[in-house]
Amino acid sequence: MDYSRPELADRLAAEYVAGTLRGPARRRLQALLPAHPALRAAVREWERRLMPLTGALAPVEPPATVWPRVESRLFGEARDAAASVGAARAARAARAPWWTQLAFWRGLSAIATVAAVSLAVLLASPPPAQPPIVVVLSGTGDAAQGAGGFVASVTADGRALVTKPLVNVSLEAGRALELWSVPPQGAPRSLGLISASGATVVQRGRLLDGTAALAVSLEPAGGSPTGAPTGPILYVGKLTI
Repeated sequence: MDYSRPELADRLAAEYVAGTLRGPARRRLQALLPAHPALRAAVREWERRLMPLTGALAPVEPPATVWPRVESRLFGEARDAAASVGAARAARAARAPWWTQLAFWRGLSAIATVAAVSLAVLLASPPPAQPPIVVVLSGTGDAAQGAGGFVASVTADGRALVTKPLVNVSLEAGRALELWSVPPQGAPRSLGLISASGATVVQRGRLLDGTAALAVSLEPAGGSPTGAPTGPILYVGKLTI
């Protein structure tokens, strides 16, 4: 297999970064990356496109009891002995004026350091990426749709989206799925064909402008020949910003 072919490298890199390339195929691609510059370049490009979508993952705060338990298991008696020594030192320090205590100056120095670092971070770091907008497209009940639905993740700037079926959609030969931007009024706008069994990246300028909902229709293999949906609407999801 010629991995230097741009179309093959692009397709494999897209599946790899989107997470749809699994098992032995994924491990084989990982082993091939060091020896194939075209593959590496394609993976870097897809990571650049899709990494903003990971901003939707919210951090998980561990329970407050976790860290005390870890400290107790790791340090045990040594921590208790250190605490006793620390208490004795604190008692001696309490008898001295506050302005002569080493802890005061250490604390002051720490505050100044934190302030300087925080200012440097604010000046040097860009603001965090906004999380994507997630739209769930549910089935309309048409007999041709089958089970499941679609999930579409739109970048916050509205320049790209990724669609993925919740369950692979079975299509007859010569048929395809087409994604549409549905305005509050007027005719829908085609966003292109999407995969029935994997992730599809759609890049269009200003995707969110004039879009009230997303819809998926069943079309001929090359897409709608008229610029408007010609087959049944299988899935619809309202866009909420």
